[in-house]
Amino acid sequence: MTDAVGSIDTPDAQDEVPESKKKARKGGKRAKKGPLKRLALFYRQIIAELRKVVWPTRHQLTSYTTVVIFFVAIMIALVTVIDYGLNHAAKYVFG
Repeated sequence: MTDAVGSIDTPDAQDEVPESKKKARKGGKRAKKGPLKRLALFYRQIIAELRKVVWPTRHQLTSYTTVVIFFVAIMIALVTVIDYGLNHAAKYVFG
């Protein structure tokens, strides 16, 4: 389907780049650095990202830990009750 500007499926003539003007890539920036420099860059980037992390306070950490432990205890109790009930139901049905 075409409109006044042109088709959506075909690019405009001004957007096309001739093959002679395209550059061939030979590995980019990674090929220029040695493996130790790349490893050092990787660790520097890790440290930079860890500095951006918002770490919880001690109070937040203890409250989050308490909530998780409480939730896990409830889930253990729930699974235990369901397992106990299904065990007795199987014994009743099968013998």
